[in-house]
Amino acid sequence: MRLRARSISDGVWAGAHRSVRKGPGVEFGGDRPYVPGDDLRWLDRHSVLRHDRLMIREFETETDRGLRLVLDASASMAHRSRDAPGSKFAYAAVVAAALARVSLSSGDPVGLSFMGGDRIEPLAAVAGREAFERVVGALESARVFGDLSADAASVERVFATIARRSRRGTIVVLLSDLIDLPAHTLDHFAALASAGRVLVAVQVLDPEEEAFPFEGTVRLRALEGETIAETDATVTRGHYLRILDEIARDWSERLAGRGGHFLKTQTTRDAATVVREIVMRVAGTVRAVEAVR
Repeated sequence: MRLRARSISDGVWAGAHRSVRKGPGVEFGGDRPYVPGDDLRWLDRHSVLRHDRLMIREFETETDRGLRLVLDASASMAHRSRDAPGSKFAYAAVVAAALARVSLSSGDPVGLSFMGGDRIEPLAAVAGREAFERVVGALESARVFGDLSADAASVERVFATIARRSRRGTIVVLLSDLIDLPAHTLDHFAALASAGRVLVAVQVLDPEEEAFPFEGTVRLRALEGETIAETDATVTRGHYLRILDEIARDWSERLAGRGGHFLKTQTTRDAATVVREIVMRVAGTVRAVEAVR
């Protein structure tokens, strides 16, 4: 994952805005505990002398843009059809790792949260050389399982935590298949657009989910929950594809109305193309906001 993320990020324009701590308008943004890998130039010497604690001084500018990654780690993300190169979660993890490296190269803090999975604690948003290793380590150790549709409270907690802890202007990227999520997931995610946050939702699908290529009588078992359905694929295909289109349209229209973005991809698509598209869309939004200011 490290090699793939570095290869992808090296081919993407690294820097959707000016780096933090540079240029006019720099303001002190508070102290936080030192994390190995932080730039020692920003060590708060007064804190060391007074409290014998290592603290890092943080600064903000009008273009300070942290990145918060949110990955769906529910059971459905483990799906991998016979011709797919990997599971949906594996694909989303590579995209997330590459985005983290792009953001860290601009000096911005990166945080990570999971919906579902094995309850890995969220990573606080930090910058520095060690931040990339922390993100990749969490992605590699995550295990997908669980039914989010039966655990709406956990999804609400993820977004509530981001709303409390993310700074103004944070870029929030959600990577999920957007299938079988709790009823109000889109509402909670769209609400994060307040405080100048930029939202990006990336729907990751397996090729079979995108095309529904089955023929004749099929027996389908849900990856989340215990639903089993036997149906005629030819009859069901049209209804299934309409529902899939409705999900994409709802997310796209709601996010566009809040200044956000919706992308749809599948696991056979080049991950570098997806990362590049996310970066360019966010860059365009940031430039538009700065022009208004």
